[in-house]
Amino acid sequence: MKFKKNILCIGAGYVGGPTMSVIALKCPEYKINVVDINKNRIKEWNSDNLPVFEPGLMEVVKKVRGKNLFFSDDIKNGIKKADIIFVSVNTPTKTFGEGAGMASDLQYWEKTAHEIIKYSERNKIIVEKSTLPVRTAQALERILKSNRKKIKFEVISNPEFLSEGSAIKDLLEPDRILIGSHQTEEGIKSAQEIIDIYTHWIPREKIISTNLWSSELSKLVANAFLAQRISSINSISALCEKTDADITEISYAVGKDSRIGPKFLNAGVGFGGSCFKKDILNLVYIARSYGLEEVADYWEMIVKINQYQERRFVHRIVKEMFNTISEKKIAIFGFAFKANTGDTRESPAIYITKKLLEERAFVSIYDPKAIDNAKIDLKGIDSNVKYEIDPYKAAKNSNAIAILTEWEEFKKLNFKRIYSSMKKPAFIFDGRNILNHKNLYKIGFNVYPLGKTALTHFK
Repeated sequence: MKFKKNILCIGAGYVGGPTMSVIALKCPEYKINVVDINKNRIKEWNSDNLPVFEPGLMEVVKKVRGKNLFFSDDIKNGIKKADIIFVSVNTPTKTFGEGAGMASDLQYWEKTAHEIIKYSERNKIIVEKSTLPVRTAQALERILKSNRKKIKFEVISNPEFLSEGSAIKDLLEPDRILIGSHQTEEGIKSAQEIIDIYTHWIPREKIISTNLWSSELSKLVANAFLAQRISSINSISALCEKTDADITEISYAVGKDSRIGPKFLNAGVGFGGSCFKKDILNLVYIARSYGLEEVADYWEMIVKINQYQERRFVHRIVKEMFNTISEKKIAIFGFAFKANTGDTRESPAIYITKKLLEERAFVSIYDPKAIDNAKIDLKGIDSNVKYEIDPYKAAKNSNAIAILTEWEEFKKLNFKRIYSSMKKPAFIFDGRNILNHKNLYKIGFNVYPLGKTALTHFK
């Protein structure tokens, strides 16, 4: 079959793989190649055990893989043949040098840019698909324009707004698609080529065209606003516990205000994932670099409240269990940063588990999809950790259960069976407020929700 265009995606991770799978599904006349230096990851994309868990992803991949969607580690030929290149490489927070702990580490982006120059033989459109700080395109363009082949590269910003656990739905039915470009004849023409991809299934009115810098900054600001809502309601959950107010009732009442709305107002142990913390700290770093200290301080406080929520959750466990958890067994239900994903990046469970281990507790961990990543996150410090594939085994002989991820299956567990297998008094610390606390109390548990009055059997 002769394809209309060759599209390449460099980076087969959480963004690149699902995004290209959906584009392949909706654009059968385009050939989509996804490449990555990680050969094992490519092998998994070509198997029935995908490296990314997303509801509905396997079904999409099976429909298009081998037809117009291909996964490979041949970056050289991928670049040569591509008309359009989406770059979706990792952009972690810097751990060294200027901006360490806040700015994005763009070394992988720069290496990719040099590879594009090395293997390109004709003009190409380069699409930023990673989460990037504002003005990254400018740095990328300087590298690409330094080529001596007289090849023209037009850089487009197309930030992703995927929510893990619902990425396929987000791709098929997005709130909006953002396309940023230089407002030149060539820039607008290149942007239209990317718009033409998305209009295969997305109404044109949902596709927003902006200048390059607005597109880049919009991604950071959107995530900062969402994280701000989570930290705001979490800060109030602490106040609720002191005043016997109920955070669920407050969230419901506040969310009914049409100016506010109910989304992202569920109290929990804190936000995680690859984007929120990283994007906020990027925003903080950018603000400080322009001397906007008050702006930087404001946004940095969102991250600090998140860290405070994690700390106080651990403190409450220790305090309520008679000020010591040494040699007590704590069962952790959920290690992924949210439900419906195996991703544990920046998961509150990492910090909480480490602190429990520092208190010399024994920890058992159960998660439907994140056990392998939990083992990586805790490698070297997990001598007192057991990883379980059965929640009932994880809870057996434990003193307490800590709910850290809002998996739907946790609501359906037989807690009478769990209670009978635990040491007494038995505690549940519901860090996601997903369980029926009154029923648990009737069974015999001492129940500690977030932002609600505890239900205990102690006089």
